[in-house]
This record gives sequence, structure tokens and C-alpha cells, in this order.
Amino acid sequence: MTDNEIIKDILEGNKDAFRLLVERYQQSVFRTVMGFLHDKDEADDLSQDIFIQAYLSLARFKGESAFSTWLYRITLNACLNKTRKSPLQKIFRLFENTPEADREIFLSVIDSTDPENIMIQNENAELVRKALDSLPENQRIAIVLSKYDDLPQREIAEIMKTSEGAVESLLQRAKKNLREILSGRIKKNH
Repeated sequence: MTDNEIIKDILEGNKDAFRLLVERYQQSVFRTVMGFLHDKDEADDLSQDIFIQAYLSLARFKGESAFSTWLYRITLNACLNKTRKSPLQKIFRLFENTPEADREIFLSVIDSTDPENIMIQNENAELVRKALDSLPENQRIAIVLSKYDDLPQREIAEIMKTSEGAVESLLQRAKKNLREILSGRIKKNH
């Protein structure tokens, strides 16, 4: 079934059909939320809230864009509202030590069980997390959608309501800023 067929089914009274949309998009929403919150429990909670909001707003979905685009907009707005509402939480998060979440979400799995390699990975993940959080909002949105969700620039442009050229520029600036931030922090640590 297509998203539009499922939505039609839901709007005609089959509330159980929403489960299909949740199953289809749960991982994508979670990855996006993790890109902003960096905390698995908070990301789980906010992801649930996002799906509840999507369900309650489904009658307003007009099909002018893909359902996934509409859902990403809800997701981004929820993430931005969450990080805007609690600036202290954001600062505290920079100092949290969540090595397991970092390894699962941000780092590729390695074969080594060498404690030194694991420690280096955790430190690197923390540096990347801090660098991402320090990016301007539009750059952070673009890089999270591109790298965490592997979305094409066309779809990112649609979600962000901008042009593909603007997205390309945001991604280039985000990468440049991340390189500068990370190279400065790595030099400080060594």
C-alpha cells in the first residue's frame, strides 16, 4: 500500500492503519531526532510525540508533498522546538557521557575490542556531537537530513522549503564549519 492509500484508509476510519506508517517511518524519524538530541531516551519520547502529532494532524495533510516530506517537517519542528525550549539541557548534554549511544548511533562498528580504540571512538563521537550542536540551525538541519537520513538534496530542499542550490550551499558551509570546529578541537586535545 502507498502512503496515500494508507492515509485514505485512516481518514475513512481505519485507525489501526496508522501503525503501517509508524513502522515505515519510525527509524527515519528516530535517526533525525537523534541527530538533534543525542539522547536515546529523549529521542524515543520525542519520536512518539511526533507520531501522535502526525496522527492528530493527518486530516490537514493535503498531499501537496509526499507524506515523508510532511512528516520530516513535523519532525524538524519538534526537534527545533525541543532544543529551543531547553537551552540549559543542550549545554548539559554537551557534558553527558553516553558512550553506548554514541557507538550505536554515530560510529561504525569496529572489530576491535581494544579499550584504547573504544575510548578514542567515544572521544571522537563527543567532539562530533558538540560540533554538530554548534552549527547554525539551517546547516544542522541540512547535515542531519543528508548524513543521518541519507536524503537526496532534492528532498531536503522540499522539506526545508528552499532550493536545491541553497541546500547544496548549506551542506558545503556545514562541512566547512565542521572541519574548522573539529580541527580546532582536535588540536586543543593533543
